[in-house]
Amino acid sequence: MQNKGLSQNLVLKELESRLRNDFAYDSGKIIGSMCTCPHPLARKVYNRFLDINLGDSGLFPAVVKLEKETIHMLGTLLSNLEASGHIVTGGTEANTLALWAAKKLSKKKQCEVIMPASAHYSFDKAADLLGLRIVRVGLNDGFQVDVEAVKKAVNLNTIAIVGIAGTTGLGVVDPISELSKIAVENDLYLHVDAAFGGFVLSFLKELGFNVSDFDFALPGVCSITIDPHKMGLAPIPAGGILFRNERLRKAVAWNVSYLAGGETEQATFVGTRSGTSVIAVWALLKHLGREGYKRIVRRCMRLTEKLAEEIPKIKGLDIVTEPTMNIVGLKSEVFDIRQIAKELRFRKWAVSLFPNYIRIVVMPHVRKHHIERFIEDLKDIIDKLGG
Repeated sequence: MQNKGLSQNLVLKELESRLRNDFAYDSGKIIGSMCTCPHPLARKVYNRFLDINLGDSGLFPAVVKLEKETIHMLGTLLSNLEASGHIVTGGTEANTLALWAAKKLSKKKQCEVIMPASAHYSFDKAADLLGLRIVRVGLNDGFQVDVEAVKKAVNLNTIAIVGIAGTTGLGVVDPISELSKIAVENDLYLHVDAAFGGFVLSFLKELGFNVSDFDFALPGVCSITIDPHKMGLAPIPAGGILFRNERLRKAVAWNVSYLAGGETEQATFVGTRSGTSVIAVWALLKHLGREGYKRIVRRCMRLTEKLAEEIPKIKGLDIVTEPTMNIVGLKSEVFDIRQIAKELRFRKWAVSLFPNYIRIVVMPHVRKHHIERFIEDLKDIIDKLGG
């Protein structure tokens, strides 16, 4: 740190210089990320209420009420008017809180959690922190968790099952209804990771897409992760953890007595947390409503369908599976998929590379002309690779 500070103009100028080569969502070239440009209203709200710390909730009772209303709105979206929970930093914190609750409620000494091979790496972090043993089971031909393998994996040490409603790689939804039956029959905690899918699947169902049940409508579901900072268009950080009821939420609640606002209760992993995130999510849910989100999801799905139609027309390329939501897996039996990803990135396309395919996520910042340009670049790359 230097002795004499710089002027605001000099600091801003240096930041603009240093960051000018970073990717920007509005370029349309970020097609491998599950995040997007925050909605303009969310930007306004975020700038206006930056100083609110919900870790000291006694200072901001109105924001506490807004959070409860936000959770109620999300609970309504996920088929549960009695849901209890919090807006948190993201899916990693939400998934950790869910497994923490499962462990505290089980009271077992040796604790195992069954989850699919497609589960997000945040569960590995959570298991390491909580001293849990993960039992990973394989997937079926549709890239969903193998239900029979889950049944076989249940034993006396099992405390929870994890199902994914929108896998990180392909956006596939596990058969949550079947997992719910297993959980109920064996008195196990079932957590659904819908970090990405939560703001897509509910609206897809209303738009007439064939979407299986994945939420609290299923009796075995105990908690759900849903991230407003993904398809909810909220600023980062804005994840969400919803428990079926207040009793489950209180499994991870702690009383804190020393804060300026008086004694309070915290049921999040972090202490200091952004009240601004809560306000931004509340504002977006109120402003966009179901119809607004349906329009956003419908447009993303139309572009996704176009992408899924065009890719197989390119010689040597195909899609991994028909998209469930706005995620497409691009594969090749002819060309090295890593080389294709390298060439795309050379052309400034920010794509996600998985071991056997390239993931493309059609977020709200992606437009029709971006998809058309991507397809043209993809064709050119394949021609040069010998297609």
